[in-house]
Amino acid sequence: MAPARDRVLSRRDIEALIADGHKIVLLRGQVLKVDAWIPYHPGGDKAILHMVGRDGTDEIAALHSKTAQAQMQRYVIGKIDGQWENFLPPIQGGIFRPLLLHQDNLKQELLEQDNNLDTPSSSLSERSTSPSPVFDAQSDSEHVRLRHPAGSSLPPSQASSVYSSESEPSTASTSHFTSAEASIAHAISSNLSMYPGLDQWSQHEVAIKYRELGDKLEESGLYQCAYGNYAVELFRYLFLFALFRIFLHYSYFTLSSISLGLLWHLLAFTVHDAGHLSITHDFQVDTCIGIFIADFLGGLSIGWWKRNHNVHHIATNVPEHDPDIQHMPFFAISSQFFSSLYSTYYERTMKLDFAARFFIRYQHYLYYPILLMGRFNLYRLAWSYLLDPRQSPQKGSARWHRYLEMSGQVVFWYWFGYRTLYLSVPTWSARFAFLLVSHMVTAPLHVQLTLSHFAMSTADAGVQESFAQKMVRTTMDVDCPAWLDFIHGGLNFQVVHHLFPRLPRHNLRQAQKLVKAFCDDVGIPYVIFTFTNGNKEVISRLGEVAQQLKIMQECQQSAAKDLVEGRQHH
Repeated sequence: MAPARDRVLSRRDIEALIADGHKIVLLRGQVLKVDAWIPYHPGGDKAILHMVGRDGTDEIAALHSKTAQAQMQRYVIGKIDGQWENFLPPIQGGIFRPLLLHQDNLKQELLEQDNNLDTPSSSLSERSTSPSPVFDAQSDSEHVRLRHPAGSSLPPSQASSVYSSESEPSTASTSHFTSAEASIAHAISSNLSMYPGLDQWSQHEVAIKYRELGDKLEESGLYQCAYGNYAVELFRYLFLFALFRIFLHYSYFTLSSISLGLLWHLLAFTVHDAGHLSITHDFQVDTCIGIFIADFLGGLSIGWWKRNHNVHHIATNVPEHDPDIQHMPFFAISSQFFSSLYSTYYERTMKLDFAARFFIRYQHYLYYPILLMGRFNLYRLAWSYLLDPRQSPQKGSARWHRYLEMSGQVVFWYWFGYRTLYLSVPTWSARFAFLLVSHMVTAPLHVQLTLSHFAMSTADAGVQESFAQKMVRTTMDVDCPAWLDFIHGGLNFQVVHHLFPRLPRHNLRQAQKLVKAFCDDVGIPYVIFTFTNGNKEVISRLGEVAQQLKIMQECQQSAAKDLVEGRQHH
């Protein structure tokens, strides 16, 4: 009798297993049942749930080392014959038919396997080079939902070109907002006629060339971290820390708070690197680096970031699933939010209530003022994560990270809240000013985090869209001189980063050339703007959605008025 891992499972078998509650993932033609891994997963359960029923070959390769992928072999329960057609995961609304009577033997075998996998070996969690498998989540609707902003149509002939801000037309001006103005980035990324076809063959070709690109990056040594670059980063950190302490000692509180804010701004990029394990590529070492910087020095939570950011990489720019674009009631980057969508991440309805209607109508004016307060929201999110044990790994080598983070929070509020604000700043008004200035200085980080996605498409291209096409279609790069890369922290290369998340930050500029060539080869538009024009794109998109809400409200008011007048007439 052939080993269980060699048995061929049909599509119907896999559908039935998912209907029975099993978490089935496909990797290079193998069928993995990862139920036993969920309590151990450093990135939480949501990242895995968005993967169920999908072929995650490209996504797993992007987020995991070969060693980690080899460890996944313990979860193999069979294989498939032929090319896989993705299911819509249950968390996204997929419906599956339950197990049949003739599959009782298979079910019994799986139960026996569960007993053997209840306690995964520590080597799996300790040697993993990614906090989470990242998998692309799509809808299985046969109809592609698109928004075509008025006046934003672009010819298909531009499909394979790299769209540069140098050719940006004057309609990108944000001086006024009318229904005729639209974000160019959104117009490009939501027009699927400019991309390779969504048929299985076309997307398979994109995937094959994407894998070849990954091999080329690895052969070029771009996955090797040049630690000399972090020596330069460390010098910047120490310089800013010294300024913060010197200005504080001599009671130059404004200059001290600015220096501290700039330090937090730059440190956040190294936290991002550590979260993706792109520094040492060791799970425990990079995680501890991230905890030390995020929690002990910044009062934030790397655990929260991993759980949130993993889902963002999985369901990039999907309104119902991507927490990085779910900012109701303050922002809406799509009219889809007008229907009070249910967030699968926060597990609540994002209501279009009175507050949301007010903020969204003026969001293009409130964008920067709200982001000035962004760091305070990160404190709230950090504590909501740390105080809820269900959100963090409950077993395995990552379980203790939550307690280390809590210790970091105590240390942070001691040195910043007590030693700095309370003891070193003499008056309450000066303390309040120090707190505000130091936090507002970090606003460019929040601008950078939203810049590469807010103006891009939220269109649903279906479950068959390849990982590579999805990432490029929903992400925008920022063009800037090389000497300014440290200010952007590598986030200016978001397209490259989303395609290859484990790639060290300081190698992204070199990799960008190869990624542009790949996009040109497969016919995927590569959207890139300067920082200034990228901001215009975001503001244009926010203004466009605000205008849509205004029109919708006017139509509702007009309809209500007609109804009332009609009743009075009768």
